Amino acid sequence: MPLEWSGLSPDLLLVIDRDSGEPLRSQLELRLRDAIRSGRLQIGERLPSSRELARMLGVSRGLVQECYAQLQAEGYLVTRVGSATRVAAGAGVPSAPTSPPPASPSSLVADFRYGVPDLSSFPLADWLWATREAARTMPTAALDYGDPRGSAALREVMAGYLRRVRAAVADPERIVICSGYAQGLGLALSALARTGIRTVAYEDPGSPATISSVAASAGMSSTPVPVDERGIDIQALGRTDARAVVLTPAHQWPTGVALAPERRLALIEWARRRDAVVIEDDYDAEFRYDREPVGALQGLAADRVISIGTVSKSLAPALRIGWMLCPPALTELIIEHKQLNDRGSPTLDQLALARLIESGRFDRHLRRMRTTYAARRTALLAALAEHAPEVRVTGLAAGFHAVAHLEGAADEHELVSAARARSVGLYGMSACRTSRTTEPVQLILGFGNVGERAVTAGITAVGGLLRGR
Repeated sequence: MPLEWSGLSPDLLLVIDRDSGEPLRSQLELRLRDAIRSGRLQIGERLPSSRELARMLGVSRGLVQECYAQLQAEGYLVTRVGSATRVAAGAGVPSAPTSPPPASPSSLVADFRYGVPDLSSFPLADWLWATREAARTMPTAALDYGDPRGSAALREVMAGYLRRVRAAVADPERIVICSGYAQGLGLALSALARTGIRTVAYEDPGSPATISSVAASAGMSSTPVPVDERGIDIQALGRTDARAVVLTPAHQWPTGVALAPERRLALIEWARRRDAVVIEDDYDAEFRYDREPVGALQGLAADRVISIGTVSKSLAPALRIGWMLCPPALTELIIEHKQLNDRGSPTLDQLALARLIESGRFDRHLRRMRTTYAARRTALLAALAEHAPEVRVTGLAAGFHAVAHLEGAADEHELVSAARARSVGLYGMSACRTSRTTEPVQLILGFGNVGERAVTAGITAVGGLLRGR
């Protein structure tokens, strides 16, 4: 559908050359025809009124009216009584034939896409309240560029929150607000590259594509380290030449295991012995069900750990708000890179988040979402027990995804394609492996953005596939 510009009359850039000797009316007609033919003006789009266009171009209104009448006669424009002049149907560039789009998530019975929270549960009323409160109370000076670390108000609130909830060593002076995890990782690796670190290790399975590309942008190489049922293999890490490692200790992505206590201590010892830095992605720490809470690794070694957290899972990815707890030796370098990167994150959103947390509404939202995700987790386990009891499921102690282990199943890609034919979105583990191998066959079942009924319906539809039939 055409764009509907608000206001009495939309602006339109047209250039008239008064020194060319060509009549002004001919020039105007030519410019408008070209704008319509090229697609710059879309079918159904509103043109300025004759009075307004005459004012903008410094010509008579009668000349514009004559031009509009001529183009209307040629089929380029259409005018109705009491309505604006618009580009006529069929007047623009003919659309090239396109192939039918792939099935969208809305056309699926269930889409078990991982990494997405329940978008329909975003606390919109609370966010609007917090935004209004922030805008009402913020000083005029807050509209300036400000501190590249971010709003002092949010850093103060976030420090208190992380000390309380994550047992972190959080100093507002060493917190940097960033635009989500990806930017935080980029800032951390860029700063580490400046200190001479050339290799960063990461968990396998994990996020090989993201980490290797960000590392390459920082001029670093990356190397995978295997993960088992107790987290990253510290001995294997010690055999690499890495002096930095990126990991998810609270809820390993994607296996869901927590880094074992003895490995936490061994990791810190490795970092101190090698003069290395740990980048902690505090992933899914807010949502836990049947295990005791696990504190942030940063709380054990604030001088060796950069901890990155975001609201992408707790609220919504679109907010693009994250934070970094920086070691004293790296804080200034990270601030410098943040300053060069974007001069600071949007202030009003930061102040709104601070108000949301201070008011207790953020905690209330998290409590509500824990209940929601726990119910979906229960529905997933019940559906699998009924329709695919042979499938072993792990990684459900926290977060909102599970790992399904399929013994003797078909090829991963064939399974995913067959499920899509049954209107169910399934996703394999191979994308999270550095080797991209599809063996052993494992599925990552995200239930964050899938309702309980859809979870049951989706597993029912693919139960036979999961059983290898």
